[in-house]
Amino acid sequence: ESALYEALRRRALVNLEAGHERHDSPLRILTEIMKLRRACCHPRLVLADSRLPCAKLDLFAKVVTELLENRHKILVFSQFVDHLAIVRELLDRREISYQYLDGATPPATRQRRVRAFQQGQGDLFLISLRAGGLGLNLTAADYVIHLDPWWNPAVEEQASDRAHRIGQKKPVTV
Repeated sequence: ESALYEALRRRALVNLEAGHERHDSPLRILTEIMKLRRACCHPRLVLADSRLPCAKLDLFAKVVTELLENRHKILVFSQFVDHLAIVRELLDRREISYQYLDGATPPATRQRRVRAFQQGQGDLFLISLRAGGLGLNLTAADYVIHLDPWWNPAVEEQASDRAHRIGQKKPVTV
């Protein structure tokens, strides 16, 4: 993973240096930063066919196993829907029940999944950060995991607050 990241970082520098006089330089810089951010989440997010192991996913699996053994319910946020897809694969392999929500989830389905989680159907709720920022009351969860930090900490806090609502009976750990 370190070697992949270093190769991507070096390629980004070459790409930026090659086009440093172009008018779209700020956008190109953001594009290269985003590639690096995605590489930090999982190698497959930048190299679709990669078979490299992922330390972040391994640690996530270990943390989730421990939390579930102790009967905790977990909200899991990522800004990348394709990152959540990789997490879903892991959970499906391990037969861990979960709910899922992203920006493409229709409103009726969204409400149904929230209600199901609140009623105990699913140990985790995977939520894209943008879809989970507003209008969700998920007090069944007592742990919140952010798989990747957001540019704006206030957005992250707002997402974490889905578990800090009226009706929460347990302490919430983020």
